[in-house]
Amino acid sequence: MNLAEKINVVRASVMGANDGIISVAGIVLGVFAATQGRTNDNWVIFVAGFSGTIAGMISMAAGEYVSVHGQRDAENAAIEKEEIANQESFNQQISLVKDFLIKDDISKELAQRAASEMMKTKPIETAVRVKHGFNISDKINPYHAALASFISFPIGATLPMLAILMVNRSYKVASTYFGVLLALIITGYLAALIGNNDRKKGITRNVLSGLFTMTATYLIGRLLHK
Repeated sequence: MNLAEKINVVRASVMGANDGIISVAGIVLGVFAATQGRTNDNWVIFVAGFSGTIAGMISMAAGEYVSVHGQRDAENAAIEKEEIANQESFNQQISLVKDFLIKDDISKELAQRAASEMMKTKPIETAVRVKHGFNISDKINPYHAALASFISFPIGATLPMLAILMVNRSYKVASTYFGVLLALIITGYLAALIGNNDRKKGITRNVLSGLFTMTATYLIGRLLHK
């Protein structure tokens, strides 16, 4: 498994867990708000949360598979395109690579020699990297991403399920909010770290989306409460 593949698996795992936390937290809070006062509300919450977890596992895995497979299809199409271009206009391809190197502040003479050598030894790899921005060797397996998401989603979903089921009725909402927000801080930080984005912004966006989801579903549950 190459570095790009490992990063993609970690990304799918973090996002799967994050979605499991947020979506199932929304489900259980909404159901709790709608069933308060019933003697079997814990069972109803569990069934709803468990059903949401199963649906989320399948949905996330399918989404990752389709997304990564679509990316691979686009990359394969780009490779085929460059194979044809190299056959039909090899000198023009060398010129494009040279221009790319010149943009990186390499002298024209050195860029010409480097472009000629690179296209001579690895023509497809060079053309694809320069014109499309990816390395042929960095192949990403859609099954790995799908499996990672399939496994991590229920792990994330377990937290809000436990937070709302394991405490007294009076503390269910507070317990769920506290546990979920703490988890979202961690997953938001990890997601920003993987994407090399601003950590504070990543955490803030993640926490706000979780707060909005939980609050919206809880309020809807209250409206439906009888």
